[in-house]
Amino acid sequence: MKQLPLARRGERLSVLCLGAHSDDIEIGAGGTILRLIADGVLLDVHWCVLSAPGIRAGEANASAVAFLEGAAKSNIELAEFEDSYFPSQSREIKQWLNAVRERVSPDVIFTHTRDDSHQDHREVNRLTTNVFRNHFVLEYEIPKWDGDLMQHNTYMPLPSKIMDRKTELLLEHFGTQRSKDWFDELTFKGLARLRGMECRAEERFAEAFTNRKLALTIG
Repeated sequence: MKQLPLARRGERLSVLCLGAHSDDIEIGAGGTILRLIADGVLLDVHWCVLSAPGIRAGEANASAVAFLEGAAKSNIELAEFEDSYFPSQSREIKQWLNAVRERVSPDVIFTHTRDDSHQDHREVNRLTTNVFRNHFVLEYEIPKWDGDLMQHNTYMPLPSKIMDRKTELLLEHFGTQRSKDWFDELTFKGLARLRGMECRAEERFAEAFTNRKLALTIG
């Protein structure tokens, strides 16, 4: 399979991470962030969680700090839009994202996938692609009881130690979620193993994304 480098060691890469809830970015793209940092890419990360009320704000901030350890530069923003009602807050969320766009010009954006069954996730995707019209967007997946996992077309292979670290950080920082029957090591590693199989990852694990548009060039 042809591999296109997202960035090389020593290169700078500006990344915008958008998540509806306090654990979404970590579940969907946390391994990719960890690998980029571990591989020596100079990451400038703007990490935005749109709904992180109460105790979940503390979890979101502590987790983001842990996942971004070693990044060249990072900024964490936590908003307080009402969980489960994002479609009815569309105008306000779009205004919030417009303000983010004024401050950040990322090389790549990580956001929710278009066909996610959760209404908050779909709304974040819809507004991401509406506000950031000339950007490289990678849509990540979140496993859930809805059974909405789908076929993707872009993969980031993960070394086993990165996969272990991702799982460790998720279980460490999101105590409010550990009572959920799906929030465990088997879910995260099982999905990553399937995605690793699909792209023939050397160390068996991968995160999967959907890319809607890609412009090629000859270097």
